Amino acid sequence: MRADQPKTPAEAVTIASVARRAGVSIATVSRVLNGVANKASAETVERVRRAVADLDYRPSSAGKSLRLKQSRLVAVLAANLANPAMATIAASVETALRREGLVMVLCDTHDRPEIQDEYLREMKAQQARAIILLGAVESPLLAAMRGGPTPLVFVNRRDPGHPAGCYVGIDNAAAGRDLARHCLAKGLVRAAIVHGPLTSSATRERVEAIRTEFAAVGHAIPAALRIGPARRDHVDIGFEAAGALRASGAVLDVVICTSDLIAFGVRRFLRDHPADGPMPVIAGFDDSPLNDWVAPWLTSVRIPYEAFGAAIVELLAARAEGAAETHHILAHKLVERRADLVG
Repeated sequence: MRADQPKTPAEAVTIASVARRAGVSIATVSRVLNGVANKASAETVERVRRAVADLDYRPSSAGKSLRLKQSRLVAVLAANLANPAMATIAASVETALRREGLVMVLCDTHDRPEIQDEYLREMKAQQARAIILLGAVESPLLAAMRGGPTPLVFVNRRDPGHPAGCYVGIDNAAAGRDLARHCLAKGLVRAAIVHGPLTSSATRERVEAIRTEFAAVGHAIPAALRIGPARRDHVDIGFEAAGALRASGAVLDVVICTSDLIAFGVRRFLRDHPADGPMPVIAGFDDSPLNDWVAPWLTSVRIPYEAFGAAIVELLAARAEGAAETHHILAHKLVERRADLVG
């Protein structure tokens, strides 16, 4: 900043302003300001301090910093820890919180509102610094806690009762469009969709985007080929849906699944019950690192689960400082694999 360049008005300066000026993350600024920048280089620390001075930054009395509020506990309420994607996100969050000197408490709600409320009640009693809902469902206590003193961050699925709520995840509609367009470009026009509960915003947005893309080019996917859950477990959903598709007599080029676990169930049924003609391509969402080893046949939308932790911590730090940021959208990537490989 030049000496004659006017400073940003103090009332408009937030921790996000400092981060942009210094060219670092909000989490890095927070660590420097709180004296725990042991992982930052001396040059980075100097850039942050210079940005603070240039902008005349003063932490707000309401926030000061994420590290100085309430207890050290941050709760993560996950809908299904048997799902490798959720377990990977939880591991990423734990690593990011530990770097900030915070402690994660991990709970499995089993996607049930009464269990979610039980844990919300306990975390409220423990004065958790924040609650991260990894796959939330609507529940009475969740509704009561919106807008309250405990920050709520919705991860992977949006807030079921308030879609504009604080969210970290991918753009699921864009991911659905990308996968649909990829299939259509490959000539895979006879499609079925197998999905989990549509109460999940991620599932709902993916299904709608895929359905819209196929319909727009004259290959509408009929309702009979859009199969939802008969079971709770995603592998079971896929297995039973594949049986229903087989019984329908539909000739398919591709089965698009809203999670890789559903895709595994579809693949298992088709492998165990071979039929005349080629097996349809199977596509999914998540793309666990294990897919290269156990599912070399699965084309999937890769979600950067390892990046979720840092994004969540940055969002919490920004909110603690009074910043208006409520969304952190992460980039997805389509990974194409060979459908003819065994697995």
